[in-house]
Amino acid sequence: MATRQRGRPRSFDRLTALEQATMAFWEHGYETTSVSDLTRAMGISAPSLYAAFGDKRTLFEEVVETYAVSYGAYGGRALAEEETARAGIGRLLAEAAELFTEPGHPRGCLMISAAVNCSTPEVEESLRARRNANLASFEARIRRDVERGALPADTDAAALARLSGAVLQGMSQQARDGAEKEELAAVARLAMRAWPAETVPAGGETKVTGRAAPGRPAPDARNPDPQAPDADAPDVPAAETPAGRGA
Repeated sequence: MATRQRGRPRSFDRLTALEQATMAFWEHGYETTSVSDLTRAMGISAPSLYAAFGDKRTLFEEVVETYAVSYGAYGGRALAEEETARAGIGRLLAEAAELFTEPGHPRGCLMISAAVNCSTPEVEESLRARRNANLASFEARIRRDVERGALPADTDAAALARLSGAVLQGMSQQARDGAEKEELAAVARLAMRAWPAETVPAGGETKVTGRAAPGRPAPDARNPDPQAPDADAPDVPAAETPAGRGA
């Protein structure tokens, strides 16, 4: 005996509707996106929205979860695939400059921009927790490099992680304000110059240190080019140099 299907069959594609809701929240934020805005963007009625996704907050939670494993997955990939924290966060910021400005979706980061002017405590706390989790992952990756000797022992992992998070959030807002990919990429490169020089882990391969090229010592403030003569150093007669003495 055939079983009768209960209720009316869904007349829309759920994944497509979810993507359309993502675009609405990404563009306007959580607080200013109304249910009417959502039904208009998703092309469905309010009863269909409630039946398929629950209320606005439940829908937003699903949007954030989906965003994290799609548009927002670049950060986790960068940290997992790169050998060092410096390389991972440098790649993360470079890819953010591209994501935040590419066509086809709103600018910036949904998890950052959606929290602006949010007055719903549960949503605000949820987004804050996600951002803090990102900071914690940055800090853990940096500490790991300190422990294995890839970064100096006196590296302030917490401050460096927070700097990286502040740059990422600032890039998101700059993108919303019209900054282009190349401008944000330049910001990312400058931010990475604040990192301490990488060191050589015990038993590891030589790393690039500071801003110097491989095989050259890191520059210092007095003499930016380590192979250039120091202007303040006294002149030494050629005969007194090792080369002047001969073999």
